[in-house]
Amino acid sequence: MHGKLIAIALITILSSLPMQALVCDRLWAQEQSDRKTQAGQLLNQGLQRYRSGQYEAAFQAWQRALQIYQEIKDRPNESKVLNNLGIAYYSLGQFAKSVPLFQQRLTISRELNDRQAEAYALDSLGLNYIQLGQYKQAIAVYQSAVEILHQLNDRINEGNALGNLGIAYRELGNYAKAIAFHQQQLAITREISDRAGEGRALGGLAIAYRELGQYEKAIALYQQDLAIARELQDLSGQARALNNLGTAYSNLAQYPQAIVLYKQGLEILRSLKDRSGEGRALGNIGNGYRQLGQYEQAIAFLEQQLAIARNIRDIASEGKAASGLGIAYNRLRKYEKAFVFYQQDLAIARQLKDRNGEGRALNNLGVLLGDLEQPELAILYYKQSVNIQESIRQDIRGLSKEEQRSFLGTVAGTYRSLADLLLKQGRVMEALQIIDLLKIQELEDYLQNVKGNDRTAQGMRILEPESKISRQLATTSFAQIPLLNRELTQQIQQIAPSEINKAPEYLQKLPQGVVLIYPLVLLDRLEIVIFAANSIPTARTVAIAKPQLEEMIADFRTDLNDPSSEDIKTSAKKLYELLIKPIESDLKQANATTILYAPDGILRYIPLATLYDGKQWLVERYRINNLISYSLLDRDRQSLNDLTILAGAFGGKMGEIKFGLVGLPSSVTEVENIASTFPKANKYIEQNFTSQAIRDKAAGNAIIHLATHAEFKNGIPFESYLLFGDGSKLTLAEVNDLKLKDTQLVVLSACQTGLGSLGTGTEILGFGYQVHRAGAKASIASLWKVSDNGTQILMSAFYNNLRKANIDISTSLREAQLSMINRNIKEGSVNYNHPYFWSAFVLISNSL
Repeated sequence: MHGKLIAIALITILSSLPMQALVCDRLWAQEQSDRKTQAGQLLNQGLQRYRSGQYEAAFQAWQRALQIYQEIKDRPNESKVLNNLGIAYYSLGQFAKSVPLFQQRLTISRELNDRQAEAYALDSLGLNYIQLGQYKQAIAVYQSAVEILHQLNDRINEGNALGNLGIAYRELGNYAKAIAFHQQQLAITREISDRAGEGRALGGLAIAYRELGQYEKAIALYQQDLAIARELQDLSGQARALNNLGTAYSNLAQYPQAIVLYKQGLEILRSLKDRSGEGRALGNIGNGYRQLGQYEQAIAFLEQQLAIARNIRDIASEGKAASGLGIAYNRLRKYEKAFVFYQQDLAIARQLKDRNGEGRALNNLGVLLGDLEQPELAILYYKQSVNIQESIRQDIRGLSKEEQRSFLGTVAGTYRSLADLLLKQGRVMEALQIIDLLKIQELEDYLQNVKGNDRTAQGMRILEPESKISRQLATTSFAQIPLLNRELTQQIQQIAPSEINKAPEYLQKLPQGVVLIYPLVLLDRLEIVIFAANSIPTARTVAIAKPQLEEMIADFRTDLNDPSSEDIKTSAKKLYELLIKPIESDLKQANATTILYAPDGILRYIPLATLYDGKQWLVERYRINNLISYSLLDRDRQSLNDLTILAGAFGGKMGEIKFGLVGLPSSVTEVENIASTFPKANKYIEQNFTSQAIRDKAAGNAIIHLATHAEFKNGIPFESYLLFGDGSKLTLAEVNDLKLKDTQLVVLSACQTGLGSLGTGTEILGFGYQVHRAGAKASIASLWKVSDNGTQILMSAFYNNLRKANIDISTSLREAQLSMINRNIKEGSVNYNHPYFWSAFVLISNSL
């Protein structure tokens, strides 16, 4: 009976289930609909709150909507909320919060197989990666976005994504690729008559050219961008173009014109009620007045920028305004106010994890403490700034010109000021390290593509007393600074000189007989730092002002470039007295046979080999290598036996003008001699000597010999080039792309390495670095217009020396130079033992 009742009960329940399920489904559907409606209302509510500046309320509404969509498993609308949140955080400059939201949207779009949403999510991720300085990640996602958009035939957004790829490559310092992508973007916009997109493409191209230093070209492009924006009555586009034009004129130091343009942009932004843009424009105007030395006017505009930034909670702009105000007050010698603003800038940079901003603020505090004659605290701030710059150098390119303007001085100036202070405090080893890092920073300023290594990333050692004091600095008041400086000075003085001047591990490996010589040109003096193995470094001070030194260098260059000059030994001895005489005893004590020389500034324009002691040229006493930076030293030197060589000659006839330059008939003889001397030498003569041939055939050769013209321009690396026999060119930037990992030496046996007016010499260092970065161990280049016949004689001797067993490149070049000095080779009234003929070529090497 009991079992029968259970069975009846089960039948009853089972028979009623369909009706109950139907009722539940209806209730569930209604509930889902109600919740979806509620989420939609929250979504709209969030949008309204956001538009009215109630950001926290907007985020709360969107987060509640997101939770509902997740609970009811409405993936499309969940994606929309994630998109809103991501855009909102992006617009507020909170890029790190934006990234995971767009990553979630990307996942959902792929799950739903929504290709368009996937492309848009990738595009949004790319924008955030750019803002975070994660350019390689940006490139990866934009490449995927471009592929999808091309498949969808979404030409407008494909053009936009190509433009963003251009931006990412530009930020990495790869201007060739940046320009190529912007040109693709420009072509698409013109093809589909997208005038607004055309304006953006022109603007992107203009920025690339502006950063290359081609300001006039940039201005022409910006003006086209502005004309399109006016044609479309696009006020936002007009404001953007005016701001960019202002920046270009600012780069040309035409600050009054820049300010006029910034003010025109400001008026438009105010009419649009674009508070963020208004703040940026006010900051640009303020910085323009600061550059003109009109500090009170600068402060007035920067204070307006600061007020807007705080009102709209734009923390990044608040930091920039505080930095600008600090610099202005520092210039006015209102140091306490400057200190307060610098501290605010530093706190904001650390809050945002903005490493560049943190380095900027620390630098500016270092300058201020130096002005206040608080040297030990100034050194600490400078060292912290340098360490930040070095820590990020391995991953991304350095600061843009705009970012550098937020430094009080220049970034390289930070390194130079730190070296100056350290030398004054007797901290020579630390000074040597920072001078070495200065070489790398100067290359970064010039090439904008310089990467460090594990050594450079270590930066400067923070001493234990400095570490203790640094923990107090964030809360230090202006009044406490002198007390802290005295305390730090006393603690550092208690450290033994042998400890404070202890060589880092990589410097301890310097071979016996090898010395480092690092001159440092300062405004009021010349410092010469010398270091040898198993010793502590020594600094010798020469009392000569920078203008006087520059005059001596210019006079010496004049004598060097005149093969008939009889004054060469007189001017060479003057420079010997200046550069070598102060360290003669140090060289003798070290039993020096090899000098690793890292010249500074204008000293890069003269070969150390030509200094004359009254009896001998310096090359007759020492083997000399010009060093890029000891921090980048590569000890992996391969044998030069069984050489494979690629040799090319520009050619042409004597007196012939070929592609705007004179023919080099001896270059053909030079290359023919190399080919006949070395069985594994491949020669490329005149029309067969092309830039493409070098790109295709460089890999695998131990030596690349280029007997051709070159022009290295001071301050303009991307207009510096090598000219080939068919008229094609290889820019200094493109040298980096050559496949030289198996190459021991690149020889630029050029008739003219056109230096033009003397500058800082980084163009010379730049060629050596680009070759080194492409993989080669060393390079040989000339410092002035060289004799075609003289070059052929020197190079013939050089390559004959290389055939000898167990001889290195440096020794081969030195012996070739000695053979010209000692042989009385004449051509008419010209004697080839003059330094004009044998000393123009310098070895730039980062290996021993």
